[in-house]
Amino acid sequence: MTDATLTDHVFDVDQQTFETEVLQASLTTPVLVDFWATWCEPCKTLGPMLEKLAAEYNGAFRLGKVDVDKQQELAGMFGIRSVPTVVLVKDGQVLDGFAGALPEGQLREFLSRHVQPLEAAEQAIEQEAVPENPEQAIDRLQQAIAAEPGKSELKLELALALMHAGQTDAAEAALMALPANLAIDARAVRLRSELDLAHALKDAPTRAELQQRLQTDAGDWAARDQLGVRLLLEGDAEAGLEQFLLILQKARDWNEGQARKRLLAAFATLDDAELVGRYRRKMASLLF
Repeated sequence: MTDATLTDHVFDVDQQTFETEVLQASLTTPVLVDFWATWCEPCKTLGPMLEKLAAEYNGAFRLGKVDVDKQQELAGMFGIRSVPTVVLVKDGQVLDGFAGALPEGQLREFLSRHVQPLEAAEQAIEQEAVPENPEQAIDRLQQAIAAEPGKSELKLELALALMHAGQTDAAEAALMALPANLAIDARAVRLRSELDLAHALKDAPTRAELQQRLQTDAGDWAARDQLGVRLLLEGDAEAGLEQFLLILQKARDWNEGQARKRLLAAFATLDDAELVGRYRRKMASLLF
């Protein structure tokens, strides 16, 4: 072992502890195994750097130290031909490794391929737990576009964020400005359908008013169509689909087959595959 003090993140490994401290432990936390020797000059450089990184990663991985002179059988199991040699054990398997004393920059690069520092992982979890709202997304994307104006993917993301914020006119303008390759992206196609549905509610009566009109005249297809769109966009997708389906059943050709168009637009915007599949079959049974 080098001069560094053993810690929770750095420990000695021998033949008796290898199974539990390395193989089994690696099922939950990656273990970096450093094969070294007291007479090895490069080991005296590499060892402290590994111990420093183990402390910095604060438990994201553990560092097991194997003195090859004292643990010749263990070194033989790994086919160690020179020291220092380092192997990364994860999920009970040797995942990667290297021989020789790498500089710190390369050590960090090696670790970054397999291990995420706990602090960074906790920050990522925290960010996922508090997602940005549409306005924050718009601000972030506008700044990103200003920095990288040629990155068209960001412009599509901005169009989506504008739609989520209810800025339909701005979303439509952003959508129309997309290059041809992104205009046929699945997200752009979905956004176009969402905009078509949103336009149908421009100057539309409230849900209560539409329901009152239908109580007076169940064949008021315009009211039923607008009610279906309103239900769909307000989160009651199945009730909205039912309105379009009823129009398709009773007045298939009304407004140049608008009920079928509404259903197809709705299918493009919904994430519920089971619901979409069920109503696609219902639509097909009425059309064919």
